[in-house]
Amino acid sequence: MKKLSDLIARTSTLGVYPDAKVEVASLTYDSRQAAAGSCFFAVRGTQCDGHRFIASAIEAGAVAIVCEELPEVRPEGVSFVLVKDSQGAMADMAAAFYDFPSRDLKLVGITGTNGKTTTVTLLYDLVRRMGCKAGLISTVVYKIEEREIPATHTTPDSIRLNSLMREMVDEGCTFCFMECSSHAIVQERTRGLCFTGGLFSNITHDHLDYHKTFAEYIRAKKLFFDHLPKEAFALVNIDDRNGRVMVQNTAARIRTASLKELADYRCKILEMHLDGMLLRLNDNELWVKLVGRFNAENLLVVYGAACELGLDREEVLRILSTLGAVRGRFEVIRSEEGKTAVVDYAHTPDALEHVIETIEELRKKDQQLIVVCGCGGNRDKTKRPEMAEIAVQHASTAVFTSDNPRHEDPEAILDDMVAGLKPTDRYLRIADRREAIRTAVMLARPNDVILVAGKGHEDYQIIGDEKHHFDDREELLKCFQMK
Repeated sequence: MKKLSDLIARTSTLGVYPDAKVEVASLTYDSRQAAAGSCFFAVRGTQCDGHRFIASAIEAGAVAIVCEELPEVRPEGVSFVLVKDSQGAMADMAAAFYDFPSRDLKLVGITGTNGKTTTVTLLYDLVRRMGCKAGLISTVVYKIEEREIPATHTTPDSIRLNSLMREMVDEGCTFCFMECSSHAIVQERTRGLCFTGGLFSNITHDHLDYHKTFAEYIRAKKLFFDHLPKEAFALVNIDDRNGRVMVQNTAARIRTASLKELADYRCKILEMHLDGMLLRLNDNELWVKLVGRFNAENLLVVYGAACELGLDREEVLRILSTLGAVRGRFEVIRSEEGKTAVVDYAHTPDALEHVIETIEELRKKDQQLIVVCGCGGNRDKTKRPEMAEIAVQHASTAVFTSDNPRHEDPEAILDDMVAGLKPTDRYLRIADRREAIRTAVMLARPNDVILVAGKGHEDYQIIGDEKHHFDDREELLKCFQMK
């Protein structure tokens, strides 16, 4: 239990009615989760307004309401906190409710379009192999040491974030590595967290359905670095032209990483094969099990972050050479007859192009490349024709299919994808993803390469509001076993 007066001590309020003497047992912004002693946050979302559910929360037992607009009816025994921004207040109060757990962790956040999951997962695996206890918050899974919790969002809401970090601290974790999505940054889910370091991977075309313009998308990412404290480090990939932009106003200690130019942390790919790469990281050569320029960038950022955290450099290099691919990120599956499939989460034009370019560098002239990809429904429509064009430009045959159609007609999504293609382009459109993968495997000859892109680690497909079990890797293995 916490006193409401203590919870609001570090957030800006416009008034408290009648007072802040009540004690709070839990926090929630979902009225369905309100219970006796709850503090309910009325948050204005993109789909609905939490102010509509204040009465329901009070009926369920809420004793405190944080809102941007006072309701006309205010029952006795319930305290109302008027604020300018319910999301921001929720972040401040969640940190206070859980006794500021991020202060007791070496918390490192990464933002960018591609590479976030791989980077945080590699950092988590690295420090644990060095004998440290750690937590992970990623698109794929949340982890508290070895305990796994299914991920609901790339970056969960501020109540969940602080709750997870409190569990990490209570279980003795020293480190926490987390992805910071642009949505989360703008919605202030990361507000009030004490970051030891911030990382920037890259920024490419994505999420314009939410941010509307690319400039706003960049601004959202930059906000993360604007709020880093001077005690933190900010490590940015300057091979992306926006890398230096990210840290223009930061108070943090700036560090740079590059595969192309002089930087604090440098990397060069000396050799690359389907089973790994030989890299030079600053003045050290090492063989790693990951493949592709994008993974060289990820490993470089991991190495730089580890150094900035004060970890032993020789031990870091040794362990980096043992780490394998992250689930659903350039994950290679081979059939007995010699067909090679690559499963990757690439769901943006830039990510798709990078994965294909990596395969192009590795495949032989007599090997066909067959690309299976789609685009999500109710998401950024402008990237659909771009992804289709990239696929047909490189593939022997492209197979366009469903990703997570959500509330859109899969055929309409495919119409958007193929709208700009030429009659001479080699592609098939098969809305059923299972059938699309099966067709790609049938088209492939022994020794050919199949790229199945877009879903990676996901083991579901979202149709309407429902999740149906679907795993690209499972489907490929089934097809490879068929005679």
